[in-house]
Amino acid sequence: MDCSTASLLGVPREVPYAVLHERPPARGRGSSAKLRIAHFIGLTGTAGIWGPSAVNSALLAATEINARGGILGREIELSVHDTGAPLTDLESEARDLVELDDADLVLGAHTSAVRVALRDIFSGRVPYIYTPIYEGGERTPGVLAIGETPPRQARPAIAWLAERKRAERWYLIGSDYVWPWLSHRSVKRYIAEAGGQVVGEDFVALGEQDHDGYLARIEAARPDVVFISLIGLDGILFNRSFAEHGLSGRMLRLANCVDETVLLGIGADKTENLYAASGYFVDPANAGGEAFREAYHRVFGACAPVPGATAQSSYEGLCCLEALARRAGSLDARALAAAAEGAVYHGGRGPVGLHRQRAEMPIYLGEAQGFDFRVMAKF
Repeated sequence: MDCSTASLLGVPREVPYAVLHERPPARGRGSSAKLRIAHFIGLTGTAGIWGPSAVNSALLAATEINARGGILGREIELSVHDTGAPLTDLESEARDLVELDDADLVLGAHTSAVRVALRDIFSGRVPYIYTPIYEGGERTPGVLAIGETPPRQARPAIAWLAERKRAERWYLIGSDYVWPWLSHRSVKRYIAEAGGQVVGEDFVALGEQDHDGYLARIEAARPDVVFISLIGLDGILFNRSFAEHGLSGRMLRLANCVDETVLLGIGADKTENLYAASGYFVDPANAGGEAFREAYHRVFGACAPVPGATAQSSYEGLCCLEALARRAGSLDARALAAAAEGAVYHGGRGPVGLHRQRAEMPIYLGEAQGFDFRVMAKF
């Protein structure tokens, strides 16, 4: 294994450092040969576990695109903005970015709470591509969301567990913000469609580390499946406690946002009966992922942080932008939006189609086996 200092720090051996800046100098939108992309991403806080591999994924895409001549002849230059800060600080930073013409486009890999706070600031002024799994329904002009949504992700997974595992009783637990709130509304409908019933629901404050009360309620409700929409580190701590309370051998878990990065945090001995649905797994059965994984490890080394679905979405965001800009012949937000309808781009999830402001791709159901997921079904 190549565990060089560079790869451990996430510094790519083949990526020019000049492509990444904390904040590029202000030059006026469209006035530079560089295409200045502001990468808003969680580096601290509960979602910070995905930060290093997400930055790597965006850098990899930028390097590949720049090697092909850039986007409409402009070399990508990334700046990184940590969304672990308070929302009021992020809103101020976003307004400064717009007013000072410091970015030509925004790439967002963060929670929906951040997206909701920032979208109106960027709308109509700077194109905004939002990449991770989310609750669906984003229609703000100039904002394109390409992540998995409940109808494509959760619905078939619930039906599969109902049919194959005879799951009828469901308990829902999620983080206390917009993505789990709205996702659970849809999930309840899908459970009813599959002939099941919801026997309990909880929302947990972000950063909460004591889950004993929630686990006691889950144990008392005796569900067949616990549907988990806890984000990042919060999901890691909950799943650890779930297993330590002896529940992992007695009921199934279907996680809404668990990837290989989260599995590493949970621990290989605490992932029994844990399932997840996603458009991307590291498992080679995932169509289209092999080329991305090979390129990632070639550039960053075998010891680089694992790029699970959440981190890989930053790679996809730039792949999507490249395809839309080529189709539109412009980086104008309205032109990109018009070009999105019917477009197809290729990323780590394989070919992804865009239709009615939604991304459409195969969804895989994976069963956790230690630190990896084994693909059990494709929808």
